[in-house]
Amino acid sequence: MATTTSITTTYAGEFAGKYVAAALLSAPTLDKGLIEIMPNVYYKSVIQKVGTDDILKNATCDFDPTSTVTLTERILTTEEFQVNLQMCKKDFEQTWQAVEMGYSAFKNVPASFTDFIVAYAAEKVAARIEQNIWAGVNASAGQFDGFQTLFAADGDVIDVTATTVTAANVIAELGKVVDAIPATLYGKQDLTIYVPQNVAKAYVRALGGFAAAGVGANGVDNKGTMWYGSQDLYFDGIKVALA
Repeated sequence: MATTTSITTTYAGEFAGKYVAAALLSAPTLDKGLIEIMPNVYYKSVIQKVGTDDILKNATCDFDPTSTVTLTERILTTEEFQVNLQMCKKDFEQTWQAVEMGYSAFKNVPASFTDFIVAYAAEKVAARIEQNIWAGVNASAGQFDGFQTLFAADGDVIDVTATTVTAANVIAELGKVVDAIPATLYGKQDLTIYVPQNVAKAYVRALGGFAAAGVGANGVDNKGTMWYGSQDLYFDGIKVALA
């Protein structure tokens, strides 16, 4: 008897497998390598956490194994998502053909509407993943618990009381974060301060010239608000990453 293969899938359309990685990994936090990616986790992954007491003891003639080792764990659980999008090319044919003929302000126009719409969907997925990483709430459709949600529920996280960030107070607010960094982390090579767009904008503007914030009236290199050219940001020697 011949082998019978049965495949059930909701996918219908042109092959877009090569776009999946681009859609997921184009989120700025992932694309810049700001967090570690664990590939090929199909369901769960367990991360072991090791804690010890002060294991360095005074020397004696005997071996006294009185140190303590505490093993705890965090479980990472994957979640599946999908994009349900169906369009009829005929509905876009006249407009898209006009674009291909050059009646457009865009510099680069894809050769086909299919390439455009798949790339557009990938961009939207990447944006949603970026938002999920930081502010996602698992109870909402299309989201998973982001760092803000997880940190708020974790008693081990060091919280800093902040106020609304502006260009006038952003340096003081970032200073609160640096002051709260434990001694065991301060000075580590990969130590990073992650900030949202409003904080990054305020910091760039403050470095453009706020004498009250200790920068000087003319800002970095006396260039005023023209100093910034998308280079890496640092605060007190610590890298500032835009998420």
